[in-house]
Amino acid sequence: MKRRCAVCALAFFSLALANAQSILTAAAFFQTVSAEYGKIQDYEATADIKAGRQNMEGKISFKRPDLLRIDFSNPENQVITYSGDTLTIYLPGSDAVLQQVVEKSSATGGANLATPQGLSLMSRYYAVAYEVGPEAVPLDENSDEMVVKLVLSRRNTSEAFRFIRVAILPDSKLIRRIEAVTPQGETFSFNFTNYVINSGISDQRFIYDPPSSANYYNNFLFSE
Repeated sequence: MKRRCAVCALAFFSLALANAQSILTAAAFFQTVSAEYGKIQDYEATADIKAGRQNMEGKISFKRPDLLRIDFSNPENQVITYSGDTLTIYLPGSDAVLQQVVEKSSATGGANLATPQGLSLMSRYYAVAYEVGPEAVPLDENSDEMVVKLVLSRRNTSEAFRFIRVAILPDSKLIRRIEAVTPQGETFSFNFTNYVINSGISDQRFIYDPPSSANYYNNFLFSE
């Protein structure tokens, strides 16, 4: 009898170990997402952005290694471009152009996280865990769209975001949603839909010529 119990226990332990080995850890899953983004030369997508109580919509364009542009439909005609070292923001309501030389890791906040460079930085400075588990779950309550949800917690207090939630499409490994929360409790949410991958976007797409009437403000991030 004892021998049967031992054999059953050994079989159960072996089965449990095999199942555990077949479950992809959150960090390993995140690496598969990063690997997929590493294959992307360029992409365009519709971006629905929420910053606090402000809702914005636009089209985001990215091209390796670090070209980024967002053309907004709400606020209409607002544009954000990043050339690899310079951030340019056109605010049509103020007829103003804001320009700043910035670090690559913080060029456009949450939008920059949905790039190969952003994913690399996240895996380096944030600990990755499943929010629910490795299985795909509804994006929102009563939603038919299924995603894998991750939570990234900062490893030290110097990072811009206290934690980041990422919803990933399980088949394509593309980011569907990013929610980044600052230490002050501010939430920035980016929803990405209508992806077009590797369409051969020209570098000209990222050259922006603001209206000649606009007033320029340089180094606006550090101005008094």
